[in-house]
Amino acid sequence: MTTTTPEAAIADARERIDALDDRIIGLIQERMAVSAVVQQTRIASGGRRVHLSREMEILARYREALGKPGTGLAMTLLELCRGRV
Repeated sequence: MTTTTPEAAIADARERIDALDDRIIGLIQERMAVSAVVQQTRIASGGRRVHLSREMEILARYREALGKPGTGLAMTLLELCRGRV
């Protein structure tokens, strides 16, 4: 039976967190690129850069999944992907 020290368990967990953060950052960068395509296509076809009803759907989705803090996270993602409105 192998016993793990608290320090080793914490170090392992931190490595996993760092790896997860790297994946999250990569996904956010991918989301930003896809959002740019949507915005450019919408503008090129005579539409507006921001689609507010779609943003409300995104806010609701994050709030339902993560609670009130999810709204703040979604707002940050929206700002990263479309800029300040």
